[in-house]
Amino acid sequence: MSGRYIVTGAAGFIGSHLCERLLAEGASVVGVDSLLTGRLENLRAAMGSPRFDLVRRDINEGLELNGELAGIFHLASPASPVDYARYPIETLRVGAVGTEHMLRLARSRECPILLTSTSEVYGDPLEHPQKESYWGNVNPIGPRGCYDEAKRFMEAIAFAYHRVHGVQIRLVRIFNTYGPRMRLDDGRVVPNFIRQALDGEDLTVYGDGSQTRSFCYVDDMVEGLVRAMASSHHGPINLGNPQEMTILEFAERILALCGAGRRIVFRPLPQDDPRTRCPDISLAREILDWEPRVGLDEGLRLALEDFRSSPRSV
Repeated sequence: MSGRYIVTGAAGFIGSHLCERLLAEGASVVGVDSLLTGRLENLRAAMGSPRFDLVRRDINEGLELNGELAGIFHLASPASPVDYARYPIETLRVGAVGTEHMLRLARSRECPILLTSTSEVYGDPLEHPQKESYWGNVNPIGPRGCYDEAKRFMEAIAFAYHRVHGVQIRLVRIFNTYGPRMRLDDGRVVPNFIRQALDGEDLTVYGDGSQTRSFCYVDDMVEGLVRAMASSHHGPINLGNPQEMTILEFAERILALCGAGRRIVFRPLPQDDPRTRCPDISLAREILDWEPRVGLDEGLRLALEDFRSSPRSV
């Protein structure tokens, strides 16, 4: 990819990997982040490039930028249960106010904008696997509602700007993604299990472990985002790994990788925790010629190398 791109949420887990990918392809990148949940250390490699500029700013306050733009990747949002439980209002505001600021910028510059929604818009799904046509089963006032509804509103306003103003939107729905740079206190299942295993703790499984997830390695996800931006399809398009497994099976996989001496303990299932999560990626295969390539064992090995070098304190 060539040209100059904005990446909001640049110091986050996926955002930082995306910045590096764009730079590797010769693009210039303006990374924007308030650092509410993002970390500067994630951008260490990107900041070594003369084609990368970091703007520390809350996009809820708007963003003014001179010069040409080839496109906007809008990833800004708290994304883990720990973060959006801590910052529910900020999560709702960036999904609404921040998103509209970025849509206005895309309109004024006549450039495409890729918006990252989430599989959480499907809630606790009654359809399995989940297709883009499924409207979801979401509790808007539950503890996860701030994140779910922020993303649902983001989708609605994006399509409104597309229909009314002709903004070139690319909307993707991201399913469970893992890899290096996830925080150990992230609250999501991959860093939770790996942190517990590396610290010699028991692995905590919520419910009976029969709930399912599908795990996509971050490099595969970034590939999907880049292809979605390069396409002319406005979406939504699911991006994720359709190889589904139960949480109990995943915990056992982690134990096998990290060695013996630990066991699995069970705790009550949190409210509104989805029972199933598996994407139908037929559209991504057809439109983007995309599907995950990195196997779970390889991806976990790479993630483990990163987590072993991370501080254990929360």
